[in-house]
This record gives sequence, structure tokens and C-alpha cells, in this order.
Amino acid sequence: MSEWDIKKLHILRTLREQGTVTATAEVLMMTPSAVSQQLSNLAKQLGVTLLEAHGRRVRLTDAAHLVLRHAEAVFAQLERADAELAGYLQGEAGEVRVGAFSTAVPALVVPAVQQLRRSHPALEVRVREAEAAEAYELLSAGAVDLALSLAAHAPSARDPKFALLPLLTDPLDVALPTGHPLAAEPGLRLADLAHEPWIFGGSGPWSEITTAACEAAGFVPEQAHSAAGWTAILAMVEAGMGVALVPRMAAADRRGGVVTRILSADQPRRHVVAAVRRGAEEGPAVARVLAALREVANVRPVG
Repeated sequence: MSEWDIKKLHILRTLREQGTVTATAEVLMMTPSAVSQQLSNLAKQLGVTLLEAHGRRVRLTDAAHLVLRHAEAVFAQLERADAELAGYLQGEAGEVRVGAFSTAVPALVVPAVQQLRRSHPALEVRVREAEAAEAYELLSAGAVDLALSLAAHAPSARDPKFALLPLLTDPLDVALPTGHPLAAEPGLRLADLAHEPWIFGGSGPWSEITTAACEAAGFVPEQAHSAAGWTAILAMVEAGMGVALVPRMAAADRRGGVVTRILSADQPRRHVVAAVRRGAEEGPAVARVLAALREVANVRPVG
């Protein structure tokens, strides 16, 4: 197989455009003898004659034109590769894999992806739903590039493997059935619901968040029913089976038979953070995704 040398092919193409060895040398900032030597070497590598004497000048042979016809496709592909690489280096292209907990996917990740599709269509974001423990395992193993979790369930800020970046403070509202006596109570406080039956998960983050918030308000909630998904929790609230704390980010799951009240004095909040492998936050593509997530987080109402 012949040896195709991109640099020498570029010299040959420039000679075709400029017409003379001297003009080619000036354009390429080479000496005429160096141009001639490079083209002589290319002819030996390809095993064909590339130049022939034409008076006091040289002209390209038919073989040289054939070589350049194929070389043009190579040059075009290299231009595309350069453009794509430049986009990658500037965060305009590439792939970023995001692991996020359930409510963060529709509330933060999906709007950020939609925004990036408009502004950076060559940047692909792959989403994987994962709760905190799994998300950090995936991040550590290199299976995702960015993880979204609650700050309470993130690794320590001193963990050398990860960099944690605050994204959003998410208020927790109380969900009551529409006919509940406190549904229209002015200045509703969490403590007013101390004797209500409560609906929350049997274990895990949401159980801890609910019990911690109620205990901070001065009571231990009576868990009447256990559920982890918002569809199930809000269906039970709508049926009058109890009350529940719901994050503002889960607004898309609200039901018609449920009243969501903003708590006044003792409103609990949860903090959402993004995490990357330490140092990766400076990567252009990851930085683009983080910027989009921050923009979405900043326009969300926090109450």
C-alpha cells in the first residue's frame, strides 16, 4: 500500500493552486528547494511521477491530479474532524452522562437538556435515574459524569474524589385533601399538623426528611401509610388518607383533589447539589451542562 503523507499532499495541492515552486514556497514559508525535496519524496512514497517539466516551470501529471482528487476527500474529512474537535474542546460537542434522583429529572435535567438542544445541538446528554447512593457509585466508577442528589445524602465536601456544587434550595410544601379543615387555614405551620396521619416512605431519604422536618417543628409524625413514589403519595392524600410533605420540584405530579400549602414560619427545605469527579468541573462539556442546570435552577420559584 502506498504511503500517503498529509503534509506533502498539502504542498502538492498548494503547488496546483499557485502554479510555481517559488510561489508555493512563499505561501508555505519554505525554501523552493525544500518544496522540491518534499514533492520528490512524496512521488517516491506513492510510486508515481507527480511533476513534469514544462518549459522553465513544472506542471502536475495526470497521476498527481488523480492523487489530489482523492486527497481532497481526506482534507475535507480532516477539516470536519478539526471543527468537531474544536467544538469538543469548547464544550460545544461531546457527551455528558448525568445520574439524577427521580424528582430532579423532570424538574431540572429535562429543561436543561431541552435548553442545550437549542443552544448546543452537538452536545449530547444521556440521563440515568439514580438515587444518591447509586449515583455516587456510578460517578466514582466513571459510568456517569455528573450526579444530582440532595446535599444531606452527598459525600462529605472533604471527599477528595468529588467536587460538590450547590444547585437549588427546594422548599417543602404540605399536601392536604381539598376538603381538609386546614386547607384554607391562614398562616399554616407544620406544627398545626402534629396530630394528622402522615404519608411518607418507610425508609430512605424521604422518610428522614419528613421525620426531621416534623421533629424540628416539635412533634414526631404518625406514619399512617408508607409510599415512596409521588403518584402513590398524592393519590392517598387526595383520598383523605393523610397529609404529606412534597418538594416544590414535584409540582408536575400534583393532583386536582390535593391542595398544596406553603408553610409560613417553619417551612422545611432541602438542598440539591451536583457532583462531579474532582477536576472534571473544568471540562468544557460538563461545564456547559452545569451552567444549563444552574440556569434552570435559578428561574424556579423557591417561595
